[in-house]
Amino acid sequence: MITSAYIHIPFCHQICHYCDFTKFFYNPELADQYLEALENEIVTAVGKQKKPMKTIFVGGGTPTALSYEQLERLLKMIAESFDVDAPLEYTFEANPGEFDEKKLALLKEYGVNRISFGVQVFDDELLEKLGRNHRVQDVYDSLRLFEKQQFDNVSVDLMYGLPGQTYDQFKKTIDEALQLGLPHYSSYSLQIEPKTVFYLRHKKGKLHKPVEEEEANMYELLMSEMNKSGVYQYEISNFAKPGYESKHNLTYWNNDYYYGFGAGAHGYLPGERTVNIKPLNQYTKKAKETGVPQLYVEPVHHKEEMEEQMFLGLRKVKGVSLDEFQRRFGRSIHSLYSGELDYLKRKNWITEAEDHIALTPQGRLFGNEVFAQFLIEDEKLQ
Repeated sequence: MITSAYIHIPFCHQICHYCDFTKFFYNPELADQYLEALENEIVTAVGKQKKPMKTIFVGGGTPTALSYEQLERLLKMIAESFDVDAPLEYTFEANPGEFDEKKLALLKEYGVNRISFGVQVFDDELLEKLGRNHRVQDVYDSLRLFEKQQFDNVSVDLMYGLPGQTYDQFKKTIDEALQLGLPHYSSYSLQIEPKTVFYLRHKKGKLHKPVEEEEANMYELLMSEMNKSGVYQYEISNFAKPGYESKHNLTYWNNDYYYGFGAGAHGYLPGERTVNIKPLNQYTKKAKETGVPQLYVEPVHHKEEMEEQMFLGLRKVKGVSLDEFQRRFGRSIHSLYSGELDYLKRKNWITEAEDHIALTPQGRLFGNEVFAQFLIEDEKLQ
């Protein structure tokens, strides 16, 4: 049963230098056309039936970049297809300075109960280098609006490993973020992705990240400071007070099914992963005409499903359940990975206890190398 949905709104008033998500400069006419196409895609998939859901996540882009009228149209179309009155985690992404009290009141009216807040750093100079259009003061002004509208489930996004960022600067960002006393924090290292401003600068030798050791030190600092503040790590890049873990993101890491709606959105349905068309005009045209604007559908076979259960599950601090793996696939983890598990235990990168296999704190620093061990050789399935 599919009980989660990701909905992509690709419009921004400014394009950040590092962002490789599907995004376009906001244009009112294009946004109207997009919302019409998006509604047809959602209705084609689920109808207007008030489908029960556990999580809805509206991301971007910047969903709150829409006008008030467009935002209301979006919220109405979601409410017509999904039961937003039932208990669920309903998240909207928002950037500092990209909304006002009237828009927040509208989100509240339609059942939105969680905000994912794109702060990135508490440093005006670094914000400018990132191409962000907000400054630190905008963060505090926005948080006052959240409080006024009684949004108490707010997650802040932070970044490290940025060009010109020092260990001490990142510590200042962590300290300032934790002083807010929020229930959830996500923090990611900068990845230089193709087709971004940073990628072009990097190729020309004009952009340099901190060295790998310095970035690892920043990550260890992040884990330590969050834990000391009672905000506990539950996934490689995510930290929460007890009870505030992101249910939507846990859908991904538990390898559960979810819809993906909108330009460039990814979905995971029984037996297949879907990827939508990215270019705005092509997505809009196909979604309006057919309601199925997919670029391609990739079959997910038994082997890939087991691999993904390991890759994704090991991102969680709790790790992968041996019993759950056995129930889902009819095979034990040890029957597939005995040699790999022995090797990773000798490296002190994984640990096994209480029916779970999990990364050690040291293993979290070498996640990609660990995950590579869980690719399954075909002869193991014979």
